[in-house]
Amino acid sequence: MQHRVQVAIIGAGPSGLLLGALLDQAGIDHVLIERQSPEYVASRIRAGVLEQGTVDVLDQLGLSGRLHREGLVHHGFNLLFQGQRHRIDLHELTQGKQVVVYGQTEVTKDLMQHREAKGLRSFYQVDALQIRGLDTQTVEIEGMHRGQPLRIQSDIVAGCDGFHGICRKLIPNNLLKEYEKVYPFGWLGVLADVKPVAEELIYVNSPEGFALCSMRSPSRSRYYVQVPVDDDIASWSDERFWSVLRSRLDTEAADQLVTGPSIEKSIAPLRSFVAEPMRWGRLLLAGDAAHIVPPTGAKGLNLAVSDVRFLAEALSDWFSDRNDQHLERYSSRCLQRVWRAERFSWWFTSLMHRFPDQGDFGQKIQEAELDYLVHSQAASASLAENYVGLPMTWL
Repeated sequence: MQHRVQVAIIGAGPSGLLLGALLDQAGIDHVLIERQSPEYVASRIRAGVLEQGTVDVLDQLGLSGRLHREGLVHHGFNLLFQGQRHRIDLHELTQGKQVVVYGQTEVTKDLMQHREAKGLRSFYQVDALQIRGLDTQTVEIEGMHRGQPLRIQSDIVAGCDGFHGICRKLIPNNLLKEYEKVYPFGWLGVLADVKPVAEELIYVNSPEGFALCSMRSPSRSRYYVQVPVDDDIASWSDERFWSVLRSRLDTEAADQLVTGPSIEKSIAPLRSFVAEPMRWGRLLLAGDAAHIVPPTGAKGLNLAVSDVRFLAEALSDWFSDRNDQHLERYSSRCLQRVWRAERFSWWFTSLMHRFPDQGDFGQKIQEAELDYLVHSQAASASLAENYVGLPMTWL
């Protein structure tokens, strides 16, 4: 099986699927290649807070119908410290901006259904993938698709295959610079079909560690507690999780917490990671293939969407006139926004979590900063501005 396309997209997560939709809208011939099955891709549990810019891109594609029907519009969120909740009014502090709670799993399903309905070429369960000629005019891609040889020639390769994918590793070591911070804790997350404890998210700083009360719908909740990164998930019964979560909440939230059997439970490590550059030859990286943020600031999916938006614009311009400046600008344009989001996610993570060496003094400093944050209009506005997403027009 052999194909000739303008763009080969490696990875069928949200970034790859969204790029495919944007390229299709621009009339650019492409193919999508994924190592896992469609069922596996559609079942991955991920974040669920969408910036307005992300919603705008889905609106542009006509793919936001279910999002607007089922998504939960949030005009604010809560910071909980020293046993008291303080609301950050996003709508007021950012002149009317908001976020939408809509699971990444649902975004992925919407994009997959759109791709299938349009009959766009996708190859799932591709093994032994090899990519050659990224420094030439024609890239050669080979693999095994469900036991049959697959060969694809393309002008461009979009690396949307995540942190553990092969695309970033194709950039020569002498050109690739990686920046990383690994945090000494993880998030134990539980998904349960119970009513959320509050209408808006609650971010918790407590002497025992961080917690987050989130949701996916009016009847499905997503909760997290900070745990040691090497903790054994088998040691966390549902009863133990609910007990620890309740102990980190304020009295009102603890009394209102509805518990029930978990339908998904996992521990996610936290890291900050950036790879530079995001372009080498005919390879362009997007999303988790190029950067990871801790989930505290809800920036991972939204950063991937901004990458893909910039990439689709660059490819559309490049295919129209073959001017390499369009592709050259892609990396610097993305990284400016990436580093701003990395800074915010690192800062918010450092503010809300209990670190092994911080001691009582460090806890008091966090609480003092949070107290300043919620009582200063300027500080609250800065938090809100970053949370709803920095404007792409700044770039």
